[in-house]
Amino acid sequence: MVRKNAIIMAAVALMAGSAGYFLSMYMDGDTGPAAIDLVDERRPDFTLTDTHGKPVSAEDFDGQTWLVNFWATWCAPCVEEMPMLSQLRQELAGTGVEIVGIALDDAQRATDFAAELGVSYPILVGKTEVVLTGRRYGNATGLLPFSVLIDSNGIIRWTHLGVLSKEELERQIQQLL
Repeated sequence: MVRKNAIIMAAVALMAGSAGYFLSMYMDGDTGPAAIDLVDERRPDFTLTDTHGKPVSAEDFDGQTWLVNFWATWCAPCVEEMPMLSQLRQELAGTGVEIVGIALDDAQRATDFAAELGVSYPILVGKTEVVLTGRRYGNATGLLPFSVLIDSNGIIRWTHLGVLSKEELERQIQQLL
């Protein structure tokens, strides 16, 4: 029993140390291996389900500028930025800009959570497929939140790991309108 506990503690310490390493690189402003630069490249394809089980593909957003925001209900920084994203979507209504949340969660939990926060933008959900989609969009480590701004031609124009600043996001969006 003692040996089993020691192995578990060593595994937890290794994971915590790895997470600390990547977070410290991010906090210093160095994207290091946490993000892969896909700016100026075509957005990857994906098909995920929305909170009602309907399949939604990346191509469904072609022709508009859109922000993909990867998040999870257990991610405190994600929760911090979601009301701002919802407000921004309302402010940008009619401009051809969409915000799409992609939740690393199950559909019911994500639906309830988004409703509690008053989220007004579409939410797609999944587990392994969301992690893989995030990686294809440049999030090498799976840290959250992670956001990708895509222009109306389907070209990635900006990525951001961590909580979004409304001012910076608005500036990035305005450059594409």
